[in-house]
Amino acid sequence: MSQQDRPPLSANAAEAALLAESIREVVSRFVKSVREHSGTHSNAQNETLAVLERTGPVSISMLAERRGVTHQTMRLIVMKLAEQGLLILKKDAEDRRAYLVHVTGKGREQIARERSARVQWLTEQLIEKTSREERALLKAAVHTLDKLIR
Repeated sequence: MSQQDRPPLSANAAEAALLAESIREVVSRFVKSVREHSGTHSNAQNETLAVLERTGPVSISMLAERRGVTHQTMRLIVMKLAEQGLLILKKDAEDRRAYLVHVTGKGREQIARERSARVQWLTEQLIEKTSREERALLKAAVHTLDKLIR
């Protein structure tokens, strides 16, 4: 449907659409800034570890699907992470022909270190750049944002 074929947005919908775009844009910049300043840049390996931390052990094909990459690409990422001792492949108890990808203790330590670096940098920014009242507003905003994604 082209822009011309769409019915005009109501005032509420137009206001919500502008707010939605503003939130999307600022959250994107926010995440990039936190990662950049904390030295925890996003990459395929870190994102793969994060997915596994959230989901628990899964197959390479399921991991590829969740990350939106090909099986071949995910296999290479998993092998690199396994070489670093961050992941391990174990036989699937339910399907002895298949393997599941598990995060190792070393992988969990890396995830925790990076998360801690981001929290530390952000804590410093909150203390230096915001007032108590602004932090209270941010707390309410976090609650509201969380409500939107549930």
